[in-house]
Amino acid sequence: MKLYTYFRSSAAYRVRIALNLKNIDHQLVPVNLLKSEQQSTDYLQKNPQGLLPALETEDGVLGQSLAILEYLEEQYPETPLLPGNAWQKAHIRNLSYAIACDIHPIDNLRVLKYLSSELNVDDEAKNKWYRHWVEVGFEKIERMLDSKNTFCAGESPSLADVCLVPQVFNAIRFKVDMAAYPKIAAIYQRCNELAAFIDAAPENQPDAN
Repeated sequence: MKLYTYFRSSAAYRVRIALNLKNIDHQLVPVNLLKSEQQSTDYLQKNPQGLLPALETEDGVLGQSLAILEYLEEQYPETPLLPGNAWQKAHIRNLSYAIACDIHPIDNLRVLKYLSSELNVDDEAKNKWYRHWVEVGFEKIERMLDSKNTFCAGESPSLADVCLVPQVFNAIRFKVDMAAYPKIAAIYQRCNELAAFIDAAPENQPDAN
């Protein structure tokens, strides 16, 4: 199994965490987004969307992080990312989608590049855009979290934590004040005490240097 990844890609980061939590043997294949390697002919043959990540399996290639995570959950049910009954699973998905579908798509690299290159938005305004949408999303998620839980939805990491940690990592990069979101910040810290999250962190990837 191969994961095509970029060390600072939030979506690829999610999948790295899940692979580690489930202890699935895999190979990382770096694809440099800044050099537009995701638009190369070889990569587009694997993932026609030209996005990261992509997971290459014996059955084929998947190119959407949430689809990859659902596949891993079904194929490798040990260490579940969606534990519990139907409602509990839906609650975890609700938190996950609030991050992966509402915050991330309007703050990812290709959007930021478009703001700069096509709309002539300067760096200060671009960063303000990023912080605004993260803060709007985090404000809602903070309300949705129960401070009695160790992680997003219970006492072990779930799909919600897998989605949250990469988003917080990038929020910190863009100088979002995490003091405004104490429950999110506490979960981020707890997750990053676990080997699965530490090993998946951007600074620990082979293409980080």
